[in-house]
Amino acid sequence: MSSAFVKEREGGEAFEDLPDRPISPHTNFVTPQGLAQMEAEVARLQSEFSALTPGAKADEARVTRDLAYWTARLGSAELVEPMSGDTVHFGSTVTIVKEDDTRQTFRIVGEDEADPAKGSISYVSPMAKALTGKSVGDSVEVNGHEVEIESIA
Repeated sequence: MSSAFVKEREGGEAFEDLPDRPISPHTNFVTPQGLAQMEAEVARLQSEFSALTPGAKADEARVTRDLAYWTARLGSAELVEPMSGDTVHFGSTVTIVKEDDTRQTFRIVGEDEADPAKGSISYVSPMAKALTGKSVGDSVEVNGHEVEIESIA
């Protein structure tokens, strides 16, 4: 086969160009659960690295990249202890009512632990920013839609 059809550089491997995972410029606030998840991920990756087969360069590149990311994030983590109150804050579980009367409940967490499909959103998301500091009964506009805070836990 002609080398014109090969995507890798001559003598190189595709994994040599594996980009670093970008690190957010925002403060790395984490919940106790988020901190535990980070610690578990670092431990898992350290274990995976030590179990790599010699010569598995692609796996080594991936694990090394991910371990560098999670180690950096763990090192910059700022634990926010749970607190209660009448206003939305980091760590709050908030139920909102949308314009069509549907309800949605989510928890405001750190960037790395956010998973909207599982009901958690990052504290830097537009929704979290709009709701932070607000109380039950307050309405806010997010992305052109109005929502009302029904409950805060």
